[in-house]
Amino acid sequence: MFDNLTERLGGVLTKLRGQGRLTEDNIKETMREVRMALLEADVALPVVRAFVDQVKGKAMGEEVMKSLTPGQVLIKILNDELVKVMGEANEGLDLASQPPAVVMMAGLQGSGKTTSVAKLARWLQESQKKSVMVVSCDVYRPAAIDQLETLAKEVGADFFPSRGDQDPLYIATSALEQARKQYKDVLIVDTAGRLHVDEAMMGEIKALHAGINPVETLFVVDSMTGQDAANTAKAFGDALPLTGVVLTKTDGDARGGAALSIRQITGKPIKFLGIGEKTTALEAFHPERMASRILGMGDVLSLVEEVQRKVDHKKTEKLAKKLQKGKGFDLEDFKEQMEQMAKLGGMGALMDKLPGMGDVPDHVKNQANDKEINRLVAIINSMTPKERQFPNIIKGSRKRRIATGSGTQVQDVNKLLKQFTQMQKMMKKMKGGGMAKMMRGLKGRMGPGGGMPPSGGFPF
Repeated sequence: MFDNLTERLGGVLTKLRGQGRLTEDNIKETMREVRMALLEADVALPVVRAFVDQVKGKAMGEEVMKSLTPGQVLIKILNDELVKVMGEANEGLDLASQPPAVVMMAGLQGSGKTTSVAKLARWLQESQKKSVMVVSCDVYRPAAIDQLETLAKEVGADFFPSRGDQDPLYIATSALEQARKQYKDVLIVDTAGRLHVDEAMMGEIKALHAGINPVETLFVVDSMTGQDAANTAKAFGDALPLTGVVLTKTDGDARGGAALSIRQITGKPIKFLGIGEKTTALEAFHPERMASRILGMGDVLSLVEEVQRKVDHKKTEKLAKKLQKGKGFDLEDFKEQMEQMAKLGGMGALMDKLPGMGDVPDHVKNQANDKEINRLVAIINSMTPKERQFPNIIKGSRKRRIATGSGTQVQDVNKLLKQFTQMQKMMKKMKGGGMAKMMRGLKGRMGPGGGMPPSGGFPF
């Protein structure tokens, strides 16, 4: 998400950082480029105009002109205004009501509403420790109820059954009664979508809203529809008292115009981002972190939170103890590291959140793709336990057997062994307090012009 915008702004900011002083002319030139970058990202024109005017007004002030580092100050202004456009701070769900708190999901057909219900159920259970029931009131799409039942099983949420011949309001009120009896904390109601906004749909959803009185009414919208996303959100906002927006399919949207337009046009905060198809692929929306990501400064806070939530810390501690005792790092450990990486969404998701990744050439980023991780795991799975423990015994005939077993080439096996050797060297440095030294080395490589850490150098 925001790939194109980050790339365009990256070039503008690089020029700015080198400026000893800023003049009215180069501020105007910078803002012209920023304006073009935002329009190309499909940000709504009124939002672009307001944003550019705000930044220009502040940039022409004394604070920037008299600063010793005017370029840095202007970047900070850009950052602050981006945060303001997207909504200042993360606005979480307001579940402070008598249980069950009802969350109603609305949106057009195909926006990812049903999947978002399951993702939200999982997020509430795992990060908020809430007990959740889900129900589908979509009686028009035959597969919708079955789809939600399957997803509910996957995420471990209770599913309230419904049928296509029932009235949506009857389904919702029955589910609410059942959730009360079972002392559920949250009931999430999936509603019917249409291919476009129509009066019949709005009438039905208004009646549903009045009947169950939800504490949160979230509008689910596909980010790839760009400015249309903001306009549709406004149409729903005029009909329903929306409390927030869930922006889906952001992993496939390289522009990000919707995220920058929705708050300004609708006045409603973006509360969550759908960042992939899996039920784990939902993250709370933090405007300040997103602004940092757009300006190529990474999002280390989200990365740390993700690591804490998804990484198997018992395995990590076990590996640390093994290394401290002086026992070698073997291919089984290497495989575990890659599987932990996959849990975090793979290299692509990690690189998005690391500072300075905008400066890394595309061909380097493409080398670190997730298919590569799966291929390396497949190669290790083709090895015997003895080969994983003692990689030095893997010679000609063994390499050919491993390559055949994993559907790869001998050169792929060689590449894996080379990466493993580099990783092994790094792990040796961790022994005896060498961790700090290794991190300093990595920091040097990650700094300006330093390039990437050595291939295979994973962060756990």
